[in-house]
Amino acid sequence: MLPSATNWLFRYPAGTALAAWRYLWRPLPLHFVDADVTDVEMPPVPLTGPDIQRAEEGTGPLFHRRYRIRLRHSPFGPARLMRAVVDDLHSLSPREVAAFHRQSGRPGEPEVGDDYVVRLPGPWDGPVRVAARTPTCLLLATRRGHPEAGLIRFRAGRLGDDLGFEIESWARSSGRRADLLYDRLGLARVMQTHVWATFCERVAELAEGRPVGGVLVYTGRSTSG
Repeated sequence: MLPSATNWLFRYPAGTALAAWRYLWRPLPLHFVDADVTDVEMPPVPLTGPDIQRAEEGTGPLFHRRYRIRLRHSPFGPARLMRAVVDDLHSLSPREVAAFHRQSGRPGEPEVGDDYVVRLPGPWDGPVRVAARTPTCLLLATRRGHPEAGLIRFRAGRLGDDLGFEIESWARSSGRRADLLYDRLGLARVMQTHVWATFCERVAELAEGRPVGGVLVYTGRSTSG
């Protein structure tokens, strides 16, 4: 059976309903900035292999999305925060709709080449591979079977005297059915916003900082193809 919007919504109805309720009653406000851009500059993919799903292989417009939170009075520094984040990807995600599971690699910190799969409430899961790891950054590349084709980066840093954390992605839909749900109907994009905004809120709790201004959600949609 081909994936459809109905299948995506009701394959896991309890998780989807809980996610919808949490999306509407968030602890922090979301501030949306949307823009049409002629070009999106994205990092190079530092991995090769037949199962890496690159953005240029996808369908529809290239989306550049950023979810950012600013934290005041956190005892954490950027490197300490990123260590805590990569150690707890599963708990930081809203597991009713996005559960991280490690598929390969040695116990401990993720290394380049380690594989994860994000269990999603729909006709796809989200297999990814660690493409880069620095003390303040984790870069993941999508693999075959993911509904998107591209990169996602988790990064911590300083915003003046405050601590900043952001999740940034550069991706196209993997095919026409994924493009229908993500770009044309917008259902998958709303769910994605819920997942990563919730992740940012939980990072704020983890970092013991006071959020300043809620979660910024930026979406740049390429008009060049």
